[in-house]
Amino acid sequence: MIRISNIKINPKKKDLERKIKSIIPDYKSYKIYKESVDARHKEVSLIYTVDVEVKNEERYINNKNIRKVSCINYKYEITGEEELEYRPTIVGAGPSGLFAAYFLSLSGYKPLIIERGKDINERRKDVDNFFKNGKLLENSNVQFGLGGAGLFSDGKLSTGVNDKEGRIKEVLELFVKFGAYDDILYSNHPHIGTDILIKVIKNMKEEIESLGGEFRFNSTLTNIKIENNKVIGVYINDEFIKTNILILGIGNSSRDTFKMLNKNNVIMISKPFAVGFRVVHERLFIDNAMYGKYSKYLDPASYKLTYNNNGHGVYSFCMCPGGYVINASSYKGKLTVNGMSNYKRDSKYSNSAIVVTVGPKDYGDKLFDGLNFQDKIEEKAYNLAHGLIPAQSFNDFKNNKISNFEIPDAFKGKTKISNLREILPDYLNKEIINGMEYFDTKIKGFSKCTMAGIEARTSSPIKIERDDDFLSNIKGLYPIGEGSGHSGGITTSAVDGIKCFECIIKKYAPFKR
Repeated sequence: MIRISNIKINPKKKDLERKIKSIIPDYKSYKIYKESVDARHKEVSLIYTVDVEVKNEERYINNKNIRKVSCINYKYEITGEEELEYRPTIVGAGPSGLFAAYFLSLSGYKPLIIERGKDINERRKDVDNFFKNGKLLENSNVQFGLGGAGLFSDGKLSTGVNDKEGRIKEVLELFVKFGAYDDILYSNHPHIGTDILIKVIKNMKEEIESLGGEFRFNSTLTNIKIENNKVIGVYINDEFIKTNILILGIGNSSRDTFKMLNKNNVIMISKPFAVGFRVVHERLFIDNAMYGKYSKYLDPASYKLTYNNNGHGVYSFCMCPGGYVINASSYKGKLTVNGMSNYKRDSKYSNSAIVVTVGPKDYGDKLFDGLNFQDKIEEKAYNLAHGLIPAQSFNDFKNNKISNFEIPDAFKGKTKISNLREILPDYLNKEIINGMEYFDTKIKGFSKCTMAGIEARTSSPIKIERDDDFLSNIKGLYPIGEGSGHSGGITTSAVDGIKCFECIIKKYAPFKR
């Protein structure tokens, strides 16, 4: 197999096969390895890397854009010999927990998966009901339930992690197996979309069950039983379940779990994160700004913006082309927002979070000071609009005033015109203003937008410490995923779950009962 890089295609023509044939006239077949858009110049191009099957490969290895490659497939080996008295217990059915559960089930470990939220169909009904009438269920919402917080998102799969072992490739191929479109295998900015991700996770859950895994929904981890510094069991809704292995794939909204772990002397540290506001533009504005005359030939455009001043970085986060801003709250009396898109990204609007980094200097250096800071600003956001999503034009935000304007139809959840300046400390507001004005020099007209907030849960404010074998200071306790502070996003969380699985199979034999 040979790989050809840097094939430039005019988006209007999309004549990839002709270009490949001009390079290798006698090729047998090809497969797209990577697709991206180069919009750095006036003439926008699609850039492809393709893997080509051809006889006499050596005669084509004649320049830097053509090289011989071999396929990397994910492999693992079960070498553990220690017998498990009880099956592994996984807490949290987000990406890290689900991928750990899948591979453990595939390998005969028969895990028990605990999820405080509901199964996917019930969860979806509760979320839709919340968007329509504001009735929040604290254990069934955008944050909690099968699929985790990433289920109601854009389903972005981008990651900068190197994939020498083929884990990322395996994750993407499994998503395709369970119902995602195969363009995620080669797109430079792969995404599944909320509508498709719901089907994918449902199929994955059914596969795990067919392999011997068991799910329990509406089940919350309330305590851990530890003897001789080792986990011997868990309390689920106060029911005691014995286990040798406890995998914590909790989300970063599991604030009660963090406090319970602290009481049990699990070592954790505070970590920095970012907070800010969603900004909404018409999708065509962003598409035209990024792609110009080529926009109608390309998928909805993304952007990535960064600004740094006085030690507080301001940047765009979780950009959702053709998507919606959603009410992502999970606690009564508190409000946070997020972004989501369906697979086609066909909403009239695009949005992203514009966030500012915060750390101990902003909220304190005690373990739960960052978490308490999140609580405080979410409570302010809730009170500001009486539980609705507070929204404001950037110009009014900048001038610290409220005036009437037409809020775009870009929201899942009801909105109310409010003064967002009342949520964050003003020095952070001013950093965001400075960042927005700088971004306006990069995308002219960017500051003419609607803002909504608060986006408070960009990442976990807590990190559960672990060693190279993924074990915390408590034997048998494996913290994984985004909520535990060890990943960011769907793909890296899934990979973290796989790595945890690898640690377990090195030590333990499959569960025999």
